[in-house]
Amino acid sequence: MLAAIRSFLLGAPEGAAPRFDDLQVAVVALLIRAATTDSDFSEDERRAIRSIATDTFGLAPSEIDELVAAAESEEARTLDLHKWAQEIKRGYNEAERINLIEKMWEIVYADGLLDDYEANLLRRVAGLIYVPDRESGEARQRVLARLGSPDRPARPPET
Repeated sequence: MLAAIRSFLLGAPEGAAPRFDDLQVAVVALLIRAATTDSDFSEDERRAIRSIATDTFGLAPSEIDELVAAAESEEARTLDLHKWAQEIKRGYNEAERINLIEKMWEIVYADGLLDDYEANLLRRVAGLIYVPDRESGEARQRVLARLGSPDRPARPPET
């Protein structure tokens, strides 16, 4: 308790890594999973994730770098989406969950094409965080409208 008060009054010790809550890591890890599902983590997707994390959490650029690194590490260690879905269901209301799905659509379309695996991931995540198909579809259409593009065809899975 005294350490928490001291930290609050004096600030974090010099060189201490910022601590991110589980919700922040879960959100960014899901965005990373969306970006890497097609086996191509492009610079456009990386920029989009950084932009979304900055807008969502209001962190400084150095903190965003550390959050993304922490989420990448978490994403590489975790195969199961349920852990992140639980955090999101606990921490986000319905509108925030729909907004997250919309952000995930932004990520999967950042490289210009929708992969079948990406579409499948979005359906699974939407179900896990209780976003109805209709809401997910509308979120997708909003993203496509912002991109000024008609629905882009899915890229066939590579064999």
